[in-house]
Amino acid sequence: MSETAYADSRYRVPEIEHRYGPNVVLLDDPIGWSLLARFCALDTKQPAVTRLARDLFAALARTVLAAELPRARLDVPTRMVTTSPQAVVRTAGIAPGTQAVTVGIARAGTVPSQVVYELLNELLDPVGVRQDHLSMSRVTDASGRVTGTAWHDAKIGREVDGRIVLFPDPMGATGSTIVSALDHYKTRLDGVPARCVAIHLIVTPEYLRHVLRAHPDTRIYALRLDRGLSPPDVLQTVPGTRWDDERGLDDHQYIIPGAGGVGEVMNNAWV
Repeated sequence: MSETAYADSRYRVPEIEHRYGPNVVLLDDPIGWSLLARFCALDTKQPAVTRLARDLFAALARTVLAAELPRARLDVPTRMVTTSPQAVVRTAGIAPGTQAVTVGIARAGTVPSQVVYELLNELLDPVGVRQDHLSMSRVTDASGRVTGTAWHDAKIGREVDGRIVLFPDPMGATGSTIVSALDHYKTRLDGVPARCVAIHLIVTPEYLRHVLRAHPDTRIYALRLDRGLSPPDVLQTVPGTRWDDERGLDDHQYIIPGAGGVGEVMNNAWV
């Protein structure tokens, strides 16, 4: 007889209450919140900032992949099988034949995507795992407001049909970059992705509105919601209750409280 205790997985992501809809997951993770606060701190610089980014996205990746990747039964003989034929682990696990793409968006998304890529290769058949690379930046007007996204270069595999496409990027500020990337993966490549998943440390209400209006089927995971410029009474409400009154971006589209220019800090390149 096979063990039944691990025949199925009832994994659920711990999340805080919000009103942004079922495709948004705001994690309830006090350890993650503590490390993220340190990541954002004024005096956190290299090498701590990259170490924290890796640690935070390692935890995020485990949570997101456990929730989003399909499951299958695994039958794995252990080292004890040489002396006992019953020494076979029979358990629910991640379906190893799943095909996935992680997208590294330069600059801040390079390290997070590499972390996700490494975990995908441990969980899945590496033949079905791919990492794409995009070089993109925000376009601003004379007053510093974001008006769009500029593409500088890309190394992308053409085929996405049936694949889960992951976009790990620390900051979800305006949503322009992710919307541009989603447009590309859904309309200009070969096939249709099975699912698109954005993975962030911080998002704003403005980001959620922009992305979900453009691509309502996108799954969005974030460790923290920043709406620090909202009126005091709005800050006392469940996130999303007064979505139109929530504000997390300053006049130059930087997140408040945020973490500053994460791409600059992580690369020690202030351009």
